[in-house]
Amino acid sequence: MKNTALILATCCLMITACAQKNNQNSNVSEQQNNNSTVQQNNNMKTLIVYFSATGTTKAAAQKLAKEFNADLYEITPEVPYSAADLDWRDKTSRSTLEMKDKSSRPAIKGKCEYIAEYDTVWIGFPVWWYTAPTIVNTFIEAHDLSGKVLNVFATSGGSDVKGSANDLKNAYPQYTWGESRLMN
Repeated sequence: MKNTALILATCCLMITACAQKNNQNSNVSEQQNNNSTVQQNNNMKTLIVYFSATGTTKAAAQKLAKEFNADLYEITPEVPYSAADLDWRDKTSRSTLEMKDKSSRPAIKGKCEYIAEYDTVWIGFPVWWYTAPTIVNTFIEAHDLSGKVLNVFATSGGSDVKGSANDLKNAYPQYTWGESRLMN
């Protein structure tokens, strides 16, 4: 009887050991798969594109670039905005006139020649008249953003980013849009 109990106990220990070994192998395999996924995600490149009229959005872009270990690209107007151009209270200021005309596309300096290298692009801007400045449309229309995830970030003294993000999604439904952030 003692021998039978000893044999049964030994068998139970061996089965338990084998099960633990299989579980460890499964965990190692799972961990290798997870590491592979992490490696793939680490190979994904992120670009922070921004338009900043006063420097506030630039500071937010730099913060976001640090968070995502991303590269920066500034949307630079061909004709810089002066303080008078940005006076939203003046109905004849450049920014007011551009925002009243939804087809306005202020000229930008150059193109982001290396945009094809990126999988994720964050587009940032100050909220003007509850939406993105029309210069952002100039940038989007000048670049092929197919196959990328586009995220939006904005700075604002009182508006939310949701309306701006929805406006861009509606204007460019051919692209894949992700998250949006207000960064004040």
